[in-house]
Amino acid sequence: MSIITKMLKGVCVYWPLKSNESGEVAYDNYGQPQHTSPIEIKCRWEDVAVEFIDTKGTTQISKAMVYVESDVELGGMLFRGELTDVTDQDNPRENDGAWEIKRFDKLPNFKETEYLRTAYL
Repeated sequence: MSIITKMLKGVCVYWPLKSNESGEVAYDNYGQPQHTSPIEIKCRWEDVAVEFIDTKGTTQISKAMVYVESDVELGGMLFRGELTDVTDQDNPRENDGAWEIKRFDKLPNFKETEYLRTAYL
């Protein structure tokens, strides 16, 4: 068992972005991106303020840095806890502690057999 696998002892809830018929992100009537049904994934959640550069080149400060077991999308949402802790599964922004993914990094190990996946919220 690798150190990456060993460190993912927590659980978080992930809402991926919903796509429309043309494969683009689906938006509601208020211009907010829509999300699919939530899923639980393994993670290591760290409540830390880390400076990072978003996709627009703007410097931002994170609310949390989350190591996850699989790839996640920018604009998706993460919530620290289990599905049973979620109060509104259809509207991730209505859950206290659910945050938008602002940056995602994927770093391979030397043999490129595993990846350290990091989401900045």
